[in-house]
Amino acid sequence: MSRCKLGDLIDVTRGTSLQGKNYSEEGELIRLTLGNFDSKGGFKENTAKKDIYYIGNVKKEFILQKGDMITPLTEQTFGLLGSMARIPESNKYIQSQDIGLIKCKKEKIEDSFCYYLISSNLVRKQLSAAAQQTKIRHTSPDKIKDVIVDIPELDYQKKAGKILDYITYKIENNNKINEELESMAKTIYDYWFLQFEFPNKEGKPYKSSGGKMVWNEELKREIPEGWEFGSLKNILSELECGNRPKGGCNDSIKDGVPSIGAENIISIGKYDFSTEKYISKDYYLSLKKGIVKSNDVLLYKDGAGVGKSSMAKNNFPYEECAVNSHVFILRTKENNLYQNYLYLTLQKEYIKKILIDLSMKAAQPGLNQPSVESVPIIIPSTDIIVRFNNIIDILFNKIFLNSNANKELTSVRDFLLPLLINGQVGFRELALAED
Repeated sequence: MSRCKLGDLIDVTRGTSLQGKNYSEEGELIRLTLGNFDSKGGFKENTAKKDIYYIGNVKKEFILQKGDMITPLTEQTFGLLGSMARIPESNKYIQSQDIGLIKCKKEKIEDSFCYYLISSNLVRKQLSAAAQQTKIRHTSPDKIKDVIVDIPELDYQKKAGKILDYITYKIENNNKINEELESMAKTIYDYWFLQFEFPNKEGKPYKSSGGKMVWNEELKREIPEGWEFGSLKNILSELECGNRPKGGCNDSIKDGVPSIGAENIISIGKYDFSTEKYISKDYYLSLKKGIVKSNDVLLYKDGAGVGKSSMAKNNFPYEECAVNSHVFILRTKENNLYQNYLYLTLQKEYIKKILIDLSMKAAQPGLNQPSVESVPIIIPSTDIIVRFNNIIDILFNKIFLNSNANKELTSVRDFLLPLLINGQVGFRELALAED
């Protein structure tokens, strides 16, 4: 092991300043933002902003290539400094001024090892300590290069990097599969419940094959015979939120029960474990409501994410957990018959807009029980929902199988990372990385 500054191993450059007048909802080049960093590491597409394209002139040096390593220079959310991401595609993304580009000195440090070294707690703690103490904290290329590290020899780095890359690849691949599975579920939903082209008894598309349609006065359009127009109240059996003890949660209670807030939920099968909060087991057992069960739909009821929703299923995110007062649990009638339909309905943009509008009309900004129950929906016949579930359950079960696998893989990676970074795993144990 040898001790040195990161500046002896890497070069770090800041991105370019981009003029707001050139931001666009369409274009060829995408400006990178802090929203492109996953909280647990890795690259993600920024879906929070619409004007992500940039149509102004950009120097070639700021247009990034596939595999380029980037890190945030601004901490928009706590713990972001030290996050790392790899650019997934060449000539598509612009390095903005809040983004640092990492270039390794190949003779001293291997790319993959560097990627995990910077994202380790060893580096993150030093970056956090040196960050400007403002509401939004900042670092700089020079501060990153001033970080002190101990690194093993280059051969060891290559082997360690291979192991960590393999685990990361499995996680990212599972995430891609899950995105495709959810996209398939949404497509099926649209085909069945927006276009009314669910299979008839002969397996042909219902509406275009002459299926009987009836006029609905409230919708001012035809819907399939046997279907109704109503509101969420018509299909909901339970609508509740949870509580946290006086004084809030204690994140030091690692043997307690996770308490889910709006900040933890990302989408179906995706959960942010980095901001975990816990309640005691005794408090959990005392709860009369807010306990999460399999197939529960979880809905943000206030704050910036109002209207966003997810599901809990097959012990994901946990076998035992609860929600706080900012998250609604939604359960449907007939033994949760409509859960899949409910979740996918809540993903529609027009439904999200309705929820946001309702939250703004309340005396205190946010959703309440009556406003959620009032959301208008089409209610399909029971037999169609049963057939729909037979298909969607397969897709959703696979999503949660992958999500639980990723949870285990992440745990393994988090365990191995400091050991590999510090050279504490022997070469014999690393032999598999050579294959």
